[in-house]
Parts: sequence; structure tokens; C-alpha cells
Amino acid sequence: MKKANLKTVAAAAGVSVTTASQVLRGKGRISKTTTEKVLHVAERLNYIKDARAASMRSGVTNEIGMVIHQIINPFNAEVISGVSGYLNDLGYFVSILDSELEIEREFENLEAFVSHGRAGLIWVPTNDASMHAMDMLSRSQIPTVTFLRSPIDSPFDHVGIQNSAATYNATEYLISQGHSRIAYFGGIDSAQVRSERIEGYRNALTDNGITETLVWDCPDSKIQGLNSAIDLLKARPDITGLICNGDMVALGACVAIRRLNLQIGRDVSVFGFDDITDAAIADPPLSTMGICPRLLGKTLAKTLIDRIKHPELPKTDTLVSAELIIRETTGSALS
Repeated sequence: MKKANLKTVAAAAGVSVTTASQVLRGKGRISKTTTEKVLHVAERLNYIKDARAASMRSGVTNEIGMVIHQIINPFNAEVISGVSGYLNDLGYFVSILDSELEIEREFENLEAFVSHGRAGLIWVPTNDASMHAMDMLSRSQIPTVTFLRSPIDSPFDHVGIQNSAATYNATEYLISQGHSRIAYFGGIDSAQVRSERIEGYRNALTDNGITETLVWDCPDSKIQGLNSAIDLLKARPDITGLICNGDMVALGACVAIRRLNLQIGRDVSVFGFDDITDAAIADPPLSTMGICPRLLGKTLAKTLIDRIKHPELPKTDTLVSAELIIRETTGSALS
């Protein structure tokens, strides 16, 4: 059976193509009898509107593009859920491409969205996002919002996190609990987000008269967090607190602490970052710097919709604060 189109629906309903089109678009002054007939036929024939053809005719599309990195990361998955949920309620559809932190793939993904047409773009730039990519997006005039990282001299709206303030507060909390040998754990690069988080950690130590800092590199995954935390705690058994680059490495570190026959929150306190769903249901529940990824996704989507509806408004920068969520992986240092 061939796919039903507007012509087959109109013929089966015994109306003109124009009338069928008006009914299916909810336009025009069509009688209730005719409307019900057309809708019944469309349902019987499993008619699906060709949104791409409609957008080509009208010049308006309801598709949003999102270029992100490492969708497998639960934080990213929850952000995407917040974005798509908000936009779907407004009649938009989100398509997502994963650039895996590769600059060339990132440009190809952005170019694909631009060439195929999107109502707007949400873009998580790589650490060294190219000026070529920004120039292309600027020329395309597609409403664009950057997320997490904002390239230098970016003309686009941006949604990010108050990273330095979050790690400062978490580090100071551990200090208030008697910890003085605290390491920053996780991440492997000097990108904007991690650099800001390390800055907050170091500033808190300095402001409290603690001179020693330790930054321990580790890819942001649970398994890498497990292996690297074992190495860290074997090399530095005096460490009693970990400020982590993300929840996944923090959860891995908690497994490592148990494998070393140490007690989480007693021998070693652990702070995550993000407050993904797994943080609250972990055993023990993870203390973290909570930013509620789904809510962050909604903020990101709302910023894009505001730009689509009001292109004349000045550029905006929204930095979301993190809430210290104290659970069972942090406690007082042993005297």
C-alpha cells in the first residue's frame, strides 16, 4: 500500500485538495460535517503530514538542532530530556548530533543542520571551537544558543554554570568539617568548565590558609573514576576529601574507596558535580553540587525560544548556580 498523501485523502473524502489541506491544518471556515469526514479518512488511511514539504512551502520549520558531545554521559542525557520535553510541548522537534569533542565532526554536524534548515540551534562548543564554525552560524542567521562553553567573542546567547562558586562552596564545606587534605579529582583537560571548577577549589583552600593543592587527572567516566581513585588513594593515603569534576567520576571513586576497605564519608569524603539521577539513589547517596540537569535543559530551551521569538533583543548570558546537596558521602574528618 502506498503512503497516503494529501491528494489521496481529498479523493477518499470527496473534497478538493485545498479543503482537505485546510481541515488538516486547522485553517479556513469548513463545516463540521466536512471536517469530521476529512479527519476520519485521514485517520483511516494513516495519513502523516509531510512537515518538511510544508516547511519548504512556508519557509518556517519546527525542527531544532542540537550539537552535543558524549550523549552517553547521563548528565547530557538528562539535559537533552529537559530540552526536548520543553520544546515538544511547544510543537518543536529536536534532532541531536554527537560530535565526541572532535572539531572536524563538530563543524560537519553544524553545517548539516544549517544546510537542511532548522528553526534554531543549541550548541555545546568543543574546547577549541573554530572561528570558522562561529562565522558560518552567524552568516546563516539561525538563532543559536551555546551551552556550558562560550567561545571568545561569541555573538550568541549562552547558558552556563557558576562553576567556580560551586566548587568553592563544596571545598569550604569539607574544610568546615575538619578536612585539610583535599584533592580535585577528574577531568583531563584545561577547558573552560574544568578550569573554572579547579579555580574555585584552589581559592577556597587559599582563603582558608591551606597551601597544598592536588589536581588528579581522570577521564569523566565511572570506570575511570574507579581505577584512578585507587591510584590516587594508594599514592596519597593522607587524602581525606575529593572534590570531583562530575558525578560519574565521583561514583567511581566511591567504589574505589570501598575496594580499599575504607569507609565512604568517614575515611574519605566525596563531592560530585551535577546531581544526576544516579547520585540520589547511589549506595551511599552522593553529596554533590546540584544543578538539576533536566531543569538546566529547560532553561536552555527557553533561552532559544526567546531568541527565536525576539531576534532583536540583546545577547544574554545565563549562569545557573549550584546548590550544595549534602548526602552520605561527606562527613567530618577523623581526628
